[in-house]
Amino acid sequence: MGLITGLLTLPVAPVRGVIWVAEKLHDAAERELHDPAVLRAQLAVLNQEFEAGDITSDEFEREEERLLDRLHAVRVGPAHGDHERR
Repeated sequence: MGLITGLLTLPVAPVRGVIWVAEKLHDAAERELHDPAVLRAQLAVLNQEFEAGDITSDEFEREEERLLDRLHAVRVGPAHGDHERR
């Protein structure tokens, strides 16, 4: 990048920085959303909540199905199981 280009684009530098940070946050969230270890941990927490009586049977079944669908989609791959968008 030349001196003139650098000076002319200097006012938009903060915007580029914010965009870069947003992209990094998005990438991290995507990795966590599709990490099988995270999904299994969420299933374990869900099971503990149900056993402790913190959630109802219907809530447990609904959330368990959602988590298992996500876990299955991760194992199958994005081409077959990306129906999670609602």
